[in-house]
Amino acid sequence: MDTVVSGIRPTGNLHLGNYFGALKNFIKMQNENNCYFFIADYHSLTTHPTPADLHGNVKSVLIDYLAAGLDPEKATLYLQSDLPETAELYLFLNMNAYLGELERVTSFKDKARSQPDNINAGLLTYPTLMAADIIIHKAHKVPVGKDQEQHLEMTRTFANRFNRLYKVDYFPEPVAYNFGEQLIKIPGLDGSTKMGKSEGEGNAIFLNDEPAVIRKKIMKAVTDSGPTEPNQPKPQAIENIFALMKALSAPDTLAHFEEAYNECRIRYGDMKKQLAEDAIAFTEPFREKMRELAADDNYLRRVVNMGKEKAHASAGQTIREVREIIGFKSF
Repeated sequence: MDTVVSGIRPTGNLHLGNYFGALKNFIKMQNENNCYFFIADYHSLTTHPTPADLHGNVKSVLIDYLAAGLDPEKATLYLQSDLPETAELYLFLNMNAYLGELERVTSFKDKARSQPDNINAGLLTYPTLMAADIIIHKAHKVPVGKDQEQHLEMTRTFANRFNRLYKVDYFPEPVAYNFGEQLIKIPGLDGSTKMGKSEGEGNAIFLNDEPAVIRKKIMKAVTDSGPTEPNQPKPQAIENIFALMKALSAPDTLAHFEEAYNECRIRYGDMKKQLAEDAIAFTEPFREKMRELAADDNYLRRVVNMGKEKAHASAGQTIREVREIIGFKSF
């Protein structure tokens, strides 16, 4: 059975993009693989959250994970900060990571441009911490989005470099998890191609958004004045509305509005109203489950403790073996 590792940074509530891009696939994986899914709270420190925000965000992501269908009996769900072995392996990997290669990472260059007053060492060494997260469990597969592919390539580099440096065949070379199908990419409501937290509240539909909030966001979604000729190509913003409808609505609903668009008789107001009701219906089971989980701290504590124990058993063995390979031995 293959080992799969993935994590999500606790930067607020999860949205439909997270669900279709990651969580939906995590739920499939937990039935077929040895899965470790963690909440990447170490990673979030690069943006200096307050302690209250950090704890609240971690709790909300844990609730979202469970509400979406992750099962702590099938997969190991844990907090990154509950695993000091990850920090130790991160240190070992940093000893063999080179400044030039880290400075060339696209995400580091982007962050350095967007937050010039906070170019910290954690941003620079983000790929080594991500590599430590993955190889601490000797993962074979990692489900990653397009924006993380370079980091996964670097994880392979660091794993191979360790093997070469110490003349061992110890860490497997993890590969991107491929479901053999086109992943659903959920676009933003603001006309952009990506639904995300950093793009602003109005861009994303969160799994815990109340119906009134969902209606308001979708009714404000960017559209245009409509097609002027039959079967006209859709501009990006309109393509986005149809992509959302494809993910959330019944096929005949989508077909109805496709036909209306191609025949130049579409009314975007009607389409948005329908899409809003379908989004509300789709997210209702999540909202209900989240309310139950948020009120049950004892259960959440049990889940975290169980995950910590299982993750510690795996990571502890790796670190003991890595220390021995490097040459740290007890007298």
